Amino acid sequence: MAVKMHANEVETSVSLVQGLLRAQFPQWAGLPLRPVASAGTDNALYRLGDDLAVRLPRIEWAVAQVEKEHTWLPRLAPHLPLAVPQPLAQGTPGPGYPYPWSVYRWLAGENISPEKLVNPVQTAVDLAQFIVALQQIDVTGAPRPGPQAAARGKPLRGRDAATRQAIADLSGMIDAAAATAVWEAALLAPDWQRPPVWFHGDLLAGNLLFVDGRLQAVIDFGATAVGDPACDLMIAWGLFSGESRAAFREALGVDAATWARGRGFALSQAVIFIPYYLETNPVGVAYAQHTLAQILADGG
Repeated sequence: MAVKMHANEVETSVSLVQGLLRAQFPQWAGLPLRPVASAGTDNALYRLGDDLAVRLPRIEWAVAQVEKEHTWLPRLAPHLPLAVPQPLAQGTPGPGYPYPWSVYRWLAGENISPEKLVNPVQTAVDLAQFIVALQQIDVTGAPRPGPQAAARGKPLRGRDAATRQAIADLSGMIDAAAATAVWEAALLAPDWQRPPVWFHGDLLAGNLLFVDGRLQAVIDFGATAVGDPACDLMIAWGLFSGESRAAFREALGVDAATWARGRGFALSQAVIFIPYYLETNPVGVAYAQHTLAQILADGG
């Protein structure tokens, strides 16, 4: 059984996934199947044979990601300098599981924590080039940010109440005054004034795959849409520091207002993540704590 991240999530298991495969994709049902340990919060992942992966939404809010990835990843992939997931088949609800789900091509690689980066500056430049390429893709028909005010790609002020509440919840664990100061500075930055561009929406270290120390793939496009790309800057404090953060910013050519909003988004994501997943996702919480420490140590 996959680790439970949410009180009302749907539990999955090897036997459940095997049943779904037998019923819907019998050509793959005989392949070995095993759960994949992951700090991802929206989906449970299973490796199917050597070349495939099964991905199942854990919770209702992640369901729309299935159709989005099947629709848009094949269109985005040819324009991007790094590998992205390749959806092969879309499953339907079945006994014991109420949501659509997916079979993907397995992408080789591993996550790397900030202290284990082989070449931080090269990684920063590679990722910046990916973001730039993504932003240059035609947005015709592209998905817009979700309807909620706090959706990624929308103005930061939509996250104000939740961010301030999270900072209050972490009082005694973090420097609440410093965190509030960073947040308020970000809110003062002008909103995105240019036409909407593509953003990934969830650029965390856990969504980057490395092979022999070199960045090879970006995964988990469930939050991708078009709008303000500042949310894609949160990786600047999650994975980079000093020279590599400066290289990332330079390679992006990002303006001061977008950088400030990105720093605010990174803080918001981290402080909201920590109290929610404190007891269930130690890897993700450690990453969020590292990100927050980097933000508070950075003068902006």
